[in-house]
Amino acid sequence: MSTLTLDTTNGRSTTQASDAKTRVAKMRVQFDLTPRSMDRLNALKLKTEASSYAEVVKNALRLYEALIEEAEGGKEFLVKDQAGTVTPLRLFL
Repeated sequence: MSTLTLDTTNGRSTTQASDAKTRVAKMRVQFDLTPRSMDRLNALKLKTEASSYAEVVKNALRLYEALIEEAEGGKEFLVKDQAGTVTPLRLFL
Protein backbone atom coordinates (compact mmCIF):
# COMPACT_ATOMS: atom_id res chain seq x y z
CA MET A 1 0.00 0.00 0.00
CA SER A 2 1.08 3.53 -0.72
CA THR A 3 0.56 6.35 1.72
CA LEU A 4 -0.72 9.65 0.40
CA THR A 5 -0.56 12.73 2.58
CA LEU A 6 -2.55 15.65 1.27
CA ASP A 7 -1.24 19.08 2.06
CA THR A 8 -4.28 21.30 1.83
CA THR A 9 -2.14 24.42 1.47
CA ASN A 10 -1.78 23.67 -2.29
CA GLY A 11 1.95 23.08 -2.11
CA ARG A 12 2.74 26.33 -0.31
CA SER A 13 4.58 26.27 2.94
CA THR A 14 2.53 26.90 6.06
CA THR A 15 4.12 30.34 6.40
CA GLN A 16 3.22 31.27 2.82
CA ALA A 17 -0.31 29.95 3.28
CA SER A 18 -0.83 31.89 6.49
CA ASP A 19 0.46 35.07 4.83
CA ALA A 20 -2.30 34.88 2.22
CA LYS A 21 -4.89 37.65 2.31
CA THR A 22 -7.72 35.30 3.27
CA ARG A 23 -6.84 32.84 5.96
CA VAL A 24 -8.59 29.51 5.92
CA ALA A 25 -8.05 26.82 8.52
CA LYS A 26 -6.14 23.91 7.01
CA MET A 27 -5.98 20.30 8.06
CA ARG A 28 -3.67 17.51 6.97
CA VAL A 29 -5.21 14.22 5.88
CA GLN A 30 -3.38 10.97 5.27
CA PHE A 31 -4.66 8.06 3.14
CA ASP A 32 -3.35 4.55 2.69
CA LEU A 33 -3.93 3.60 -0.94
CA THR A 34 -3.42 0.36 -2.80
CA PRO A 35 -1.01 0.57 -5.73
CA ARG A 36 -4.00 0.44 -8.12
CA SER A 37 -5.69 3.38 -6.39
CA MET A 38 -2.45 5.34 -6.41
CA ASP A 39 -2.10 4.65 -10.14
CA ARG A 40 -5.66 5.89 -10.70
CA LEU A 41 -4.99 9.04 -8.68
CA ASN A 42 -1.80 9.71 -10.61
CA ALA A 43 -3.59 9.14 -13.95
CA LEU A 44 -6.29 11.64 -12.96
CA LYS A 45 -3.63 14.15 -11.92
CA LEU A 46 -1.97 13.85 -15.32
CA LYS A 47 -5.24 13.93 -17.32
CA THR A 48 -6.53 16.99 -15.49
CA GLU A 49 -3.13 18.71 -15.34
CA ALA A 50 -3.66 19.21 -11.61
CA SER A 51 -0.74 20.69 -9.73
CA SER A 52 -1.06 18.27 -6.82
CA TYR A 53 -2.83 15.19 -5.54
CA ALA A 54 -4.67 17.49 -3.12
CA GLU A 55 -6.12 19.40 -6.07
CA VAL A 56 -7.36 16.14 -7.64
CA VAL A 57 -9.00 15.04 -4.39
CA LYS A 58 -10.60 18.45 -3.76
CA ASN A 59 -12.03 18.49 -7.30
CA ALA A 60 -13.26 14.93 -6.89
CA LEU A 61 -14.99 15.85 -3.62
CA ARG A 62 -16.74 18.81 -5.28
CA LEU A 63 -17.95 16.59 -8.11
CA TYR A 64 -19.01 13.77 -5.78
CA GLU A 65 -20.93 16.20 -3.57
CA ALA A 66 -22.71 17.74 -6.58
CA LEU A 67 -23.65 14.30 -7.94
CA ILE A 68 -25.04 13.18 -4.58
CA GLU A 69 -27.08 16.39 -4.23
CA GLU A 70 -28.58 15.89 -7.69
CA ALA A 71 -29.32 12.21 -7.04
CA GLU A 72 -30.98 13.08 -3.71
CA GLY A 73 -33.13 15.56 -5.64
CA GLY A 74 -34.41 12.74 -7.83
CA LYS A 75 -32.24 13.49 -10.86
CA GLU A 76 -31.04 10.73 -13.19
CA PHE A 77 -27.68 10.73 -14.95
CA LEU A 78 -27.69 9.77 -18.62
CA VAL A 79 -24.88 8.95 -21.02
CA LYS A 80 -25.12 9.33 -24.78
CA ASP A 81 -22.72 7.33 -26.94
CA GLN A 82 -21.40 8.34 -30.37
CA ALA A 83 -24.34 6.62 -32.07
CA GLY A 84 -26.75 8.76 -30.07
CA THR A 85 -27.98 5.98 -27.80
CA VAL A 86 -28.86 7.31 -24.35
CA THR A 87 -28.55 5.02 -21.35
CA PRO A 88 -28.77 5.63 -17.60
CA LEU A 89 -25.46 5.94 -15.79
CA ARG A 90 -25.58 3.96 -12.57
CA LEU A 91 -23.33 5.88 -10.21
CA PHE A 92 -24.84 4.90 -6.89
CA LEU A 93 -25.89 1.28 -6.67
